[in-house]
Amino acid sequence: MRQQQAAQAAQQEPAGQAVSVILPARNEQGAVADTVRRVRALLPQAQVIVVDDGSTDATARLAEEGGAMVLRRPYGMGNGAAIKAGARAATGDVLVFMDADGQHDPADIPRLLQRLHEGYDMVVGARDGGSQASLGRGLANRLYNRLASWMTGHPVLDLTSGFRAARAERFLEFIHLLPNGFSYPTTSTMAFFRSAYPVAYVPIQAARRIGKSHIRPLRDGVRFLLIIFKIATLYSPLKLFAPVAMGFALLGLGNYAYTYSTQHRFTNMSALLLSAAVIVFLIGLISEQITNLTYRRDG
Repeated sequence: MRQQQAAQAAQQEPAGQAVSVILPARNEQGAVADTVRRVRALLPQAQVIVVDDGSTDATARLAEEGGAMVLRRPYGMGNGAAIKAGARAATGDVLVFMDADGQHDPADIPRLLQRLHEGYDMVVGARDGGSQASLGRGLANRLYNRLASWMTGHPVLDLTSGFRAARAERFLEFIHLLPNGFSYPTTSTMAFFRSAYPVAYVPIQAARRIGKSHIRPLRDGVRFLLIIFKIATLYSPLKLFAPVAMGFALLGLGNYAYTYSTQHRFTNMSALLLSAAVIVFLIGLISEQITNLTYRRDG
């Protein structure tokens, strides 16, 4: 039934909208061929690109046998680097990004495209609670979503989902901002919101990946923590720096009130805290101007 609905949705696509499906893959020989075949069966006219990110197994060969165009990288450069390589090579008006490890169901692609054609510039597949790889990652993603929602003023249902469709013209505007690692979904989502390009979410269920995950909890946990600060500085730095500056200012004034009432003097600590408040605020102001320049569009 779901396949029938997906096929009907695919037939509703407006003419002239070529689609390119991009799958970054590294040592995904267990799932890549089946994923490619399912995409091609669902969207026979679509361009399917598998970016082999330095695999040491049969990923590239199996992807080619499945009917995909394969871009080979001599060594692993990262998920984001593979996404950028695929986007540059794509010829479609619409880019669809999904994992090659079996987590994302190709039958959901027409649902993303249908929402895209309703006037959105990016549509993201939002995973439900049962689709999270682990409790820790589920809680972390919930934290990211809340922070991003606060920063943008719009509900962000899944900030880190790698299953998404976007208009190629829009996506390529921000390709220079995308990192080479796993946080490209975060950066692209915030970039679209920052530039007032409408973003929509479609609920999906993600399956368990086939094969071994490339995410290391200890190393990548620290990196994902930095994503939180990157979200803030990427979108609206003053929303991060202003509260911090206010905190220093309140501490400085509080310390001054205490020392004045007990010692009748202005201490070095009060001066340090108030100076820190001014410095942090000015850094945020400069960062805000840099962000505005980053997203400035010529013409």
